This record gives sequence, structure tokens and C-alpha cells, in this order.
Amino acid sequence: MNLATVGTGWITESFIKAAKCSEQLRLVGVYSRSEEKARKLADTYQAVNVYSDLEVMAKSDEIEAVYIASPNSVHFQQTLTFLKNKKHVICEKPIFSNTAELKEAYRTAEENGVFLFEAIRNIHTPNFQILKEKLSLAGKLRSTMFPYIQYSSRYDLFLEGEEPNIFSAQYSGGALVDLGVYPLYLAVGLFGEPKKVSYHPVILRSGVDGSGTLVLEYDDFVCTILCSKISHSVLPCEIHGEKGTFLLEDAAPISEIAFIDSHTKEKQIFSVTQEQQDMVYECRNIAKIIETNDQKAYEELKDWSKIVLKITEEARRQNNIVFAVEK
Repeated sequence: MNLATVGTGWITESFIKAAKCSEQLRLVGVYSRSEEKARKLADTYQAVNVYSDLEVMAKSDEIEAVYIASPNSVHFQQTLTFLKNKKHVICEKPIFSNTAELKEAYRTAEENGVFLFEAIRNIHTPNFQILKEKLSLAGKLRSTMFPYIQYSSRYDLFLEGEEPNIFSAQYSGGALVDLGVYPLYLAVGLFGEPKKVSYHPVILRSGVDGSGTLVLEYDDFVCTILCSKISHSVLPCEIHGEKGTFLLEDAAPISEIAFIDSHTKEKQIFSVTQEQQDMVYECRNIAKIIETNDQKAYEELKDWSKIVLKITEEARRQNNIVFAVEK
């Protein structure tokens, strides 16, 4: 399948490398507002076409699917441009700023007979599937703790008076939508939609969250998600059940899964060694869904995206975190 990309940052390069490893997606075009940046990326990965005009790119008959990794606030309009030109879209997380945008984008995709995906790597990996299959070993769940706390070098710029995209309401940034979505997807993929949500953030001068604690309430247990871009932690993820505890080295990538029996204290390792370019799994799954028209798998991913965005939107509403696109 012929792929083109929007954005020239490190995440785009990672996706291009994974796409190549997947042997399912072939890079044919690169877009950037800077033709020089687009040309450099295209030359590096042997893409034939370079674009600095999004409309021209969207009309190309050579392109079948587009990966978008631009600032969060422009995801929606760029996605609509490609969907209306009957291109499949893989949009980097967070897919959009709010659920209204998501609803309109899915409607547009269906109207034009194409697929729309949120690029979120951890839920497509073999180790995530293993965790889902083995989860019942823990017995009745009682609590979970999913941290994703990673100091951002861009916070140094913020402290110096600048306002990088990820710390800006203008660009729909903040810790929860940038990092918190990884453990949030983990929770939704494993446990489904929670009954109640509450978010307790540290609000920065730009009006977005630099860190926060998200509490998801289920029938018999609570899932606590810690996210931060202004501090660092080496805490693992834990799932606590009456029969045992699952220990995950990280929410993304899920590199190691251990299970500790509550009674015997015996430790078992269930994880497998994954490919270094772990985005390769989402590339393969997405390509397979498109090629086989797997509506069941597609609807599951759509449901997860809807729930995750609904939660982050509610968390922002509770704390008056308003993005510029919503004003």
C-alpha cells in the first residue's frame, strides 16, 4: 500500500522505519510546509514525491494512505482533507482535540469509503495481546497503577519563557493527551470504559497540564494513571488482583510482563521479545484491516479511540483546560 507522511519530526521517521519493516506500507511521498525539510526526509527514505501543498498531495492518485504527525491542533482539518479525497488516514495520538471532531471525521471516512485510525503503538503489540489473554490469572481485580512520567527536554524551553507545542493550549497540548493516552489506552483495552472519571492536574501558566493523576472508577476496582512531562519516574505499571499481581516494565512499549502469585510469591514471565521498531505491529495490523476490510477489528479500535478521547475531554472539562480550537 502506498503511504505518504505529514510532518518531519522524529515520530514520523520512526513510523517510516516501522512501515518499511512491516513490508506492508511503501513510502511514496512526504509533506512539510518547508520544501527543504520534506526533500531531506524524502531523500533519506527514498520517497519519490515531495509536497509543500496539502491539497495537491491529497489529490494524488499515487497515494493510498497518509500518516499524520503534525501539531495536535491541526490533526482534524488535515485529516478531513485526506478523507474527502478518499485516502485512508493514520493520525498520530492524540487523534483530535475533542469528540465532536472525532465524530465528524468518522462520518467523513464512512461517507468516502475509507478508514481512519489513531496511531497508538502499545495496543497492537504481541505483549499487549498476551496480557489480555493472561489477565484472568490475577483473579478479581482490586486496583491498578499505570504511571507514564517522563521529563521532557522541551520543558526546559518552557521554563525559559517559550511555549512549545506540547505545553500549549494553542496547539492542544498537555501531559494527559500527550503521554497519558498510553496508559489510558492500556486501561481501556484491558478493562473497557470506566463508570466515572476524575483528573487532578498541575496546571502550567499556558493553561494546560504539565502533570496529573487520572482516576478511573470501575465496578470493583480503581485504575490510577499518573502522567507527567515535568518530572521523571522509573515506577513500573501494576495490576493487582486477589490471586496475583501483573508487573509491566512500562505502558509503552510493553517490553516485559511478569506475574507474581499472591500465595506462593512465584514469579512467571509471560512476555516475548518484540521487534525494536515496535510501531511495526500497528503498521501491519492497520494494513491488514484495510486490505481485508476487517470491520470487526476496525470497530473495536474506533470504540477505544472514542472512549479515550471522551475521557481526556471530560478530564479537561473538570479542570477548565480549554484548547484554542474550542474557543
